[in-house]
Amino acid sequence: MTIVSETAAAARPQTLAEKLLSRAAGQAVFAGDLAICEPDATMGTDGSIPMALDYFREMQPDGTLPAPVMPERLVFALDHYGATSGARALALQERARTYARAHGICVFEVGEGIGHQLMLERGRVLPGQLAVGADSHAVSYGALNAFGSGIGSSDLAGILQCGQLWFKVPGSIRIHLTGELPPYASAKDLALSMARRLGAGGANYMALEFDGPGVASLDMDDRIVLANMSVEMGAKAGLFPYDACTSAWLAARSDASFEPVAADAGATYAQTLTFDLADVVPQVAMPHRVDNVIDLDAAGETKIDMVYLGTCTGGRTKDYREALAVLRAGGGVAPGVRLIVTPASESVRAEMEAAGMLAEFSALGAELQAPGCGACCGTCGSIPADGERVISTANRNFKGRMGNRQAQIFLASPRACATAAVTGQLSDPREAIG
Repeated sequence: MTIVSETAAAARPQTLAEKLLSRAAGQAVFAGDLAICEPDATMGTDGSIPMALDYFREMQPDGTLPAPVMPERLVFALDHYGATSGARALALQERARTYARAHGICVFEVGEGIGHQLMLERGRVLPGQLAVGADSHAVSYGALNAFGSGIGSSDLAGILQCGQLWFKVPGSIRIHLTGELPPYASAKDLALSMARRLGAGGANYMALEFDGPGVASLDMDDRIVLANMSVEMGAKAGLFPYDACTSAWLAARSDASFEPVAADAGATYAQTLTFDLADVVPQVAMPHRVDNVIDLDAAGETKIDMVYLGTCTGGRTKDYREALAVLRAGGGVAPGVRLIVTPASESVRAEMEAAGMLAEFSALGAELQAPGCGACCGTCGSIPADGERVISTANRNFKGRMGNRQAQIFLASPRACATAAVTGQLSDPREAIG
């Protein structure tokens, strides 16, 4: 069932967001329409599943907890809590695990990695699909030409009940990319530049649709970063076109069939913003807002106590390769600085181990931690102390994000974070890599 305005029946060009949601709704929908959609994939985490199960039980007249509809489309990711999270958190994980086992739901276990990374690398999300997650960074799935979006625990309960979810179809902002990133800049720098230009609420309930010749120069890791960070500007989704990069990336991870989607020529956008990738320079988000962004070379000599390399934004092999090159050139971690390395998934960790990267990180002074969300959301791992300054490859830096409201969090690229680990202060990575 789809609830649409009269304009939806008219044949007119559609944005990528409109096309993807039309497919999920089974009927043409346009920005502003309300649509009842059937997600192809739904992920919950140990932070959202227990509450969703409570809501699901309350929906039942007899107060029981029944089986979900379409369990084959569900994934439960136990990624937010770890062995150091305490008995209550472990009990929440066991509750999710027990329900999943009883009903044949796929579980990503503790230590396997971050749910979003696993959804992507294990082929649980495919082009043309609607994939949602009870965690805001489900927008990451847009890198694969899918409509990825975050939902709440009550929405997850509704999917358990009926396999459907309602959306107000978002309007779209076209992000037109030209040129190529210089060797000292990264997709994270571009994402922070976008946050600087749009602001933290500049894309509220909009889809960011990336296009232009610059897209071809971005690999899949770059695209995941940009899709992931779109929610930090308020976006409902961050969407990429399907191209040769998408095809090659998926060929190594899934043999499932899929139908990619492209925006129509002449589609209507709320606005178009153009970014020349060649102009991107190292950026840093200062405390305590993701849009409090300045050029890194203007940050001054700010002392750093802890460096965090990880999360669903910056915990992939490419990120660690870039950071390791800086550490190697700089001779390792500076005295008084803690460098934490938390891979986004077990496959990333294994790839790093096979390449000798883990051993080298350790030799250069890094502390290696198990794959997962780690300290990003402050539920496990290395929590900063009062007054400490942390620079992280993560996506958020509001007060208390890493578990301590008295800490200050800076956001930057893997190269910039590694440069801070070497120098003990905010430093421009161009000085480290030439």
